[in-house]
Amino acid sequence: MGYFRTTLLLAGITALFLGVGFLIGGAMGAIIALAIACTMNLFAWWNSDRMVLRMYGAREVDRRTAPGFYGIIEQLALNADLPMPRVYIIDEDQPNAFATGRNPENAAVAATRGLIERLSHEEVAAVMAHELAHVRNRDTLIQTITATVAGAIGMLANFAFFFGGHGRNNPLGIIGVLLIAILAPLMAMVVQMAISRGREYEADRIGAEICGHPLWLASALERIHAGAGAIDFDPAEEHPATAHMFIINPLHAHAADGLFSTHPSTENRVRHLREMAGATGPWG
Repeated sequence: MGYFRTTLLLAGITALFLGVGFLIGGAMGAIIALAIACTMNLFAWWNSDRMVLRMYGAREVDRRTAPGFYGIIEQLALNADLPMPRVYIIDEDQPNAFATGRNPENAAVAATRGLIERLSHEEVAAVMAHELAHVRNRDTLIQTITATVAGAIGMLANFAFFFGGHGRNNPLGIIGVLLIAILAPLMAMVVQMAISRGREYEADRIGAEICGHPLWLASALERIHAGAGAIDFDPAEEHPATAHMFIINPLHAHAADGLFSTHPSTENRVRHLREMAGATGPWG
């Protein structure tokens, strides 16, 4: 099912690129856009995880350089019956985390310094269990590809706005350019929302099972939510197309559970986790 969703995503992105290419340069523009889309899809499949980690200046750590944090991931990967992922730390004060990689054998998890320092050992374990749930569900490929191409779609829309209104090959002229400049980023946002919001609830559920304590994760979500609202995360603000990858939206200008939010509200997620804990006994 994960590969089916990924195939649909790549097909949708290709169609969007074709439409933009046609509006910019007619049939020839569509052919050029198709070539660009195919190249980008292949590149994103193999390299999008490394690109995102590089965007955030993530530093790979091991048992020697970060024994406590690395040990948490080792135990959780064992609990989840997953291969040991690569482990990264981002030198930012806002508490947050994400996972990436095209499959469990090539996965990576990353946490900010703020997450490790500001949360308890149990809360850090619960957050990283959530990220390993994304790995186990094979959400990481589609999330990372979406982050990469959403930014590219925005750049293509800007290109259409500045260069697409000229020349005889443009079939709709300035009207088509305005349409694509408005609709292309909106479509990218809709793809991000469709992918992210439902998967967060599922990763919360499975992450709670991996760490064994739904209330640990509920507490962590509340503390990360408070931190994200109060502490700047400059790389995330510079790369908003990657916001849906994080456990909590790292951007300041977002409305919780609003129409264009990439994440379900923290309040709803915490309530579900507490219900899970109550339904299964006295956890944590």
